[in-house]
Amino acid sequence: IPQQSSSRMSAFPAAKTADGKGGDSSSTCHRIRITLTTSKSVANLEKVCADLIKGALEIKANHDNKELKVRGPVRMPTKVLRLTVRKSPCGEGTNTWDRWEMRVYKRVIDLYSPPETVKQITSIAIEPDVDVEVIIANSK
Repeated sequence: IPQQSSSRMSAFPAAKTADGKGGDSSSTCHRIRITLTTSKSVANLEKVCADLIKGALEIKANHDNKELKVRGPVRMPTKVLRLTVRKSPCGEGTNTWDRWEMRVYKRVIDLYSPPETVKQITSIAIEPDVDVEVIIANSK
């Protein structure tokens, strides 16, 4: 049985700083995934998506931020939730049914940016009935 060495290799390379040496840096890019969902108004959802992207591009232009990248909005498939119920509460009489349906719309936007710009990008006015979920992870 071969013995395993005590040194371990990482599947991810160490992040490099501006001087080319490995190590953590304060200017590392973060991947920010913004998930927007609504079941009421697609127009409000599209407006929030457009505002987020417009704000990110303005920050990129004003601050000469070369590291900021915007991917999206990616339109996820619409979930259709259907519910079919009997109209009659007692179960007698003609079999008549009510069909209810709710559609859930979802958009995903990925931003790659340094941590300083995260708060500026995500501080926009959100339309009513639009749920926002922000996930921040290290990218590099």
